[in-house]
Amino acid sequence: MAIIVRLDVLMAERKVKSIDLAERLGLTPVAVSRLKTGKIKAMRLETMDAICKTLGCQPGDLFEYIPDEEAEGLFDLDSPEDAD
Repeated sequence: MAIIVRLDVLMAERKVKSIDLAERLGLTPVAVSRLKTGKIKAMRLETMDAICKTLGCQPGDLFEYIPDEEAEGLFDLDSPEDAD
């Protein structure tokens, strides 16, 4: 399974720059970059709330679920059986 963070898409649709979002959320630009690229393991509900308020979106707008079969094709992921 893959959970895709769609923050970059939402920001582009709303024409919000990373530096501006970071300032509004009280985060560093590096933290916003990590959120945008999905290089995070978790997101605090407080952060999600602030993003949704700032961008006028719902939490579900921030994420997309892709099943294993599709994720392997998209991301060229090795299945656990192939790790031998």
